[in-house]
Amino acid sequence: MKTLVILAHPNLEVSRVNQRWKEELLQYPNDITIHEIYKEYPDWNIDVAREQHLLEEYNHVFLQFPLYWYSYPPLLKKWFDDVFAFGWAYGSKGDKLKGKQFGLAMTIGDKKENYSPEGSVSFTVDEVIAPFKASTRHVGAVALPYFAVFGASFQASDEEINHSAKEYVNYIFNYQQKPSSSVLAVDAAVKCN
Repeated sequence: MKTLVILAHPNLEVSRVNQRWKEELLQYPNDITIHEIYKEYPDWNIDVAREQHLLEEYNHVFLQFPLYWYSYPPLLKKWFDDVFAFGWAYGSKGDKLKGKQFGLAMTIGDKKENYSPEGSVSFTVDEVIAPFKASTRHVGAVALPYFAVFGASFQASDEEINHSAKEYVNYIFNYQQKPSSSVLAVDAAVKCN
């Protein structure tokens, strides 16, 4: 069962973690397809029919991106707005994503302890990604637990980044093996100090 990774990083060349994750994913071409939307749509003119067709081909989709201001990078938000259209993704005749599994793989620049009610962010990661979970459920898909690396901006060592790349692939393969009905409600987070 093959997995689609929607890679949404506006400046991938300077990202140590996302670049390393991509390198690791490329080692599994028979299992994982990488689709880089910033590379594919530098003019932001998304081919909606093509993207919808691509999503229809996969039962497992992971969105890989850096957390920007507690949300998605802007092109990924536009991708959602354009691709998850009424009549295709939801509505009386829209059920093309029903039962598909969607997960998030995020790089987070801040420390994990700051993502708590007592931390400087004051919200957990689950609270920050609530719009993703709500959107996924609205279209009848399954929102998987997220995968994240904290401290990605400045704290992560090369060893920690390499470890996170292996863990990311394990996370993907773990959900390739599980049917939607047996998804565990846990998150996979790698803390880089």
